[in-house]
Amino acid sequence: MDWLVDVLDFIGKEILNVPAYLIGLITAVGLIALKRSSGQIIGGGLKAAIGFLILGAGANVVIASLAPLGDIILDVTGAQGVIPTNEVITAIAAEEYGSRSAYVLVLGFLVMLALARFTPLRYIFLTGHHMVFMSLMLTVVLSVGLNGDSSWVVVIVGALLLGVIMVVMPAFAQPWMRKITGDDTLAIGHFGTLGYIAAGAAGQAVGKRSRSTEEIDFPQGLRFLRDSTVATALSMVLIYEFFVIWGLIASPDATRETLGSADAGAAVMAGLAQALQFGVGVAIILYGVRTVLGELVPAFQGIAEKVVPGAKPALDIPIVFPFGANAVLIGFLSSFAGGLLALGLLAVWLEPAFGLALILPGMVPHFFTGGGAGVFGNATGGRIGAVVGGFVNGVLITLLPALLLEVFGELGFQNSTFGDADFGWFGTLLGVSMLASDVIGIVLCILIGVALVAAASVFQVKVVNTGWVPGAARDEYLLQEAEAAKVAAAKEQPPVKE
Repeated sequence: MDWLVDVLDFIGKEILNVPAYLIGLITAVGLIALKRSSGQIIGGGLKAAIGFLILGAGANVVIASLAPLGDIILDVTGAQGVIPTNEVITAIAAEEYGSRSAYVLVLGFLVMLALARFTPLRYIFLTGHHMVFMSLMLTVVLSVGLNGDSSWVVVIVGALLLGVIMVVMPAFAQPWMRKITGDDTLAIGHFGTLGYIAAGAAGQAVGKRSRSTEEIDFPQGLRFLRDSTVATALSMVLIYEFFVIWGLIASPDATRETLGSADAGAAVMAGLAQALQFGVGVAIILYGVRTVLGELVPAFQGIAEKVVPGAKPALDIPIVFPFGANAVLIGFLSSFAGGLLALGLLAVWLEPAFGLALILPGMVPHFFTGGGAGVFGNATGGRIGAVVGGFVNGVLITLLPALLLEVFGELGFQNSTFGDADFGWFGTLLGVSMLASDVIGIVLCILIGVALVAAASVFQVKVVNTGWVPGAARDEYLLQEAEAAKVAAAKEQPPVKE
């Protein structure tokens, strides 16, 4: 029977322990369950595996481009500088935690289906890349908390928590989604939800008399920022060159040595090249993610439709962009401004006082979550709501990642982290719980999951199902204003001659 042991050992170490192969097999199993043809099963599995390998290749490019920037920031400020980008930190962390997180992903999806089937939270989270991001973050936090031990505990608890967060957050955001879309057919499935809810609440508080952003004729010259690849490259060029020039002033010899440049001009151009390499790496990673999800998500979606018929699909944040194109751009710019303010707060107070890392504004999270926050803020507070909502989101996605890094252990020194609000608050809450003994920490994490399901279920029954829609006072004011304008216009009309 030694041969059988050898075969099982080979399968475990060389196949099931390699993330790319495991993702490919999971995709193939999902396609088999959907009764796809043999060609579709083989092709889908191979494409998913190749996509994961592409993701890793992009990560290597990004890591190489970030290393000099991290050294320069540390040299001139004495603080660690981190750029929050989900795709980047996922690709970096997947090398060590990828296989374990793949099991969390699959089991977590099954937990989500069970919760959607047997609780009031009838939402199916279908944003595949955020499933991957959250499963990996949970795996990292739990593994670090358990010092790398008890793999099966990490998988089981991580899967439970993943299933919970995928049904809970769409429920909490549903009243604002109903307000944006005008009906109850869609939910939001994106882990920037805390920022969107905060934006909607802020808009409701400050924009009771503000008109919609969609009544603004926005300049065409700024619309290029809607291309995330261009926006990412531009932001990295600005960030890189800022610190390179600072380094050339404060510590010229060390800066030139870091960039391998003979003089200041060469150092500036080397910084430009590294910044553009970052954009190249992110583009590669995004392509890899799309390749994986192009096969994995349809397999998951088909299974979900059979298990929980009639549930609301929870979709990616761009689903709301058509409901406020101008709000997207306003929210993005406001979020970036909020990120800069929070960065200043970190640099002046929080880093010296508490040792938190400097979270540099990342265009990818600010564009997508800031744009979404702008739409949520506009729905309840018009133009003022879009500005304030985006700003609040920018502050959240700067401060929360700084806290999250504190529970990441050695992974926190890779110059990147998860960028969206839900990763920050959920990961930090779980990480703090894991500071207790292993048993108590795991129990606390499970209790957090139970509490979230209970709270979301009550919110679903008492708030969502009763039809509450935020921003009703503003709607009433705008309606009265419109009626008054009609009456005034009618009075100004000359009398009709008979």
